Amino acid sequence: MVIPVSIEDVEHILANQDYVCSRSLATVVFLALKLGQPLFLEGEAGVGKTEISKAISKALNRRLIRLQCYEGLDLASAVYEWNFQAQMIALRTAEVAGVMHRDDLNRELFGEEFLTERPLLQAMRPDESGPPVLLIDELDRTDEPFEAYLLEALSDFQVTIPELGTVKAVEPPIVIITSNRTREVHDALKRRCLYHWVDYPDFDQEIEILAAQVPEASEALSREVIAFVQTLRTEDLFKKPGVAETIDWAKCLLALDVISLSPEVISDTLGAILKYQDDIARIQGSEAKRLLDEVRVSLNSE
Repeated sequence: MVIPVSIEDVEHILANQDYVCSRSLATVVFLALKLGQPLFLEGEAGVGKTEISKAISKALNRRLIRLQCYEGLDLASAVYEWNFQAQMIALRTAEVAGVMHRDDLNRELFGEEFLTERPLLQAMRPDESGPPVLLIDELDRTDEPFEAYLLEALSDFQVTIPELGTVKAVEPPIVIITSNRTREVHDALKRRCLYHWVDYPDFDQEIEILAAQVPEASEALSREVIAFVQTLRTEDLFKKPGVAETIDWAKCLLALDVISLSPEVISDTLGAILKYQDDIARIQGSEAKRLLDEVRVSLNSE
């Protein structure tokens, strides 16, 4: 599929993938696609930063290449490494045969057939369906040296392999970088990207998201679920529930044949929306009832 020609087109193709986004997010996605610039998305965990990469990949029929970041990520995991075992077998075979010159052997051992490509190198390769979507997920989990390398790689969309030379993308990949902001990413990298803060959706938008992701949920239950989750986000919690937790909770309630929230049901299923015991202990029991009462007052006043 060709690149969208308008912001409305972006909203439409993402909606076809059941991804509901704000106008501002659709705008920055359109600009990133049109200008060929990396897109840097920051926000709390579970607000849909990773999912938009999947939606764009499916909508454009492009390959999705994901680099999941973590502390200690190195070039061997992110760019390439040599297949040492296969090289050793080839070396011993050549030694037994005794027919290969040292220079020829070096070229043979460090040829493409022994190269294991990792996400960054894969993204630089041409693809018949068009430039792939390269998702660099949770960049804030890596350390600064890798961030500096990434800055260089994304500046010219190329990587250098000492034994083979430079591999440059014929067409730059569609790059989406996400961060949960556990640390600040360097300004030099952000300057090369279009930036957007992905916030929690408002009530109406989250209703749309839940309707798209869990269409079997009734409108009444959906409104209670979302109102309760959005009320939880105003509480002093260690980890506020994201959209992903809203969807998971709705699916759990449907699996239990729940048609309406109750303090007991909330207490029994809090593990779907809260992921820390201190948060769960705080909301259980009378606190769950208090919050549910507030939610129902709010819904009845609409």
